[in-house]
Amino acid sequence: MKQEQIKTLIDALAASDLAELEYSEDGSTLRLVKQSALAASSAARRPAAAARKAPVAQPAQEAPPPAAAAECLAPLYGVVHLQPAPGEPPFVQPGQAVETGQMLCVIEAMKMFNEVRADAAATVQAVLVRSGQEVEAGEPLFRFG
Repeated sequence: MKQEQIKTLIDALAASDLAELEYSEDGSTLRLVKQSALAASSAARRPAAAARKAPVAQPAQEAPPPAAAAECLAPLYGVVHLQPAPGEPPFVQPGQAVETGQMLCVIEAMKMFNEVRADAAATVQAVLVRSGQEVEAGEPLFRFG
């Protein structure tokens, strides 16, 4: 598969109402999942994982999540880059207002650079990762207020 084909498929998924897209060609398969679909499936899996890790002797006490905070989650596994190149300023920093579609960071996976953009206008409260860090799909990258 060529990079142009992959970019076209990513753009097609982004412009559609689909949550997932899978494409196969010459024995290779590419599966794309929208970030919102990853967040929903990640949230559905978290309670089960938390239940397995919780000690049996302690009573279950869950703190309610912050009401106004929203998070940007990693759309895929890879290495996060918070700046366009070494020595350059980061794409965003805490306290900065961002617009819908603004670049937040880049995740490198399999020698491909995947742009992570803001879903809505907001203010960056915190950057939850550091540049060069490996992240899992669904892992929080930024907190917005």
